[in-house]
Amino acid sequence: MNYVEYIIIGIVLVVILFALIKATKKDAGLDFNKLVEMLGGKDNIISTETNMSRFKVTLKDVTKANKEGIQKLGAKGVVEIDNQLKIILGPESKQLKKYIDEIK
Repeated sequence: MNYVEYIIIGIVLVVILFALIKATKKDAGLDFNKLVEMLGGKDNIISTETNMSRFKVTLKDVTKANKEGIQKLGAKGVVEIDNQLKIILGPESKQLKKYIDEIK
């Protein structure tokens, strides 16, 4: 085999590796802007908290939140209690809280 064949095989292996890494990161594409919209916009958010993989948000008007839309964006679960939503997001919970704190 000449060097060109080795280079081609190496490139193919790198592409396969990247595809496998992306496939294992299920939450990699969570769009924080869309999630804030699904919560009724940044003005509807009173406060946020995180606890492990859960993200708790207190809203002015919980009826403005689109719970189904939040799940379609990648949340593993959404529970409504009074004017709060508890959203199971996984490791991105802390990143989302930081993002919301920055835009408020």
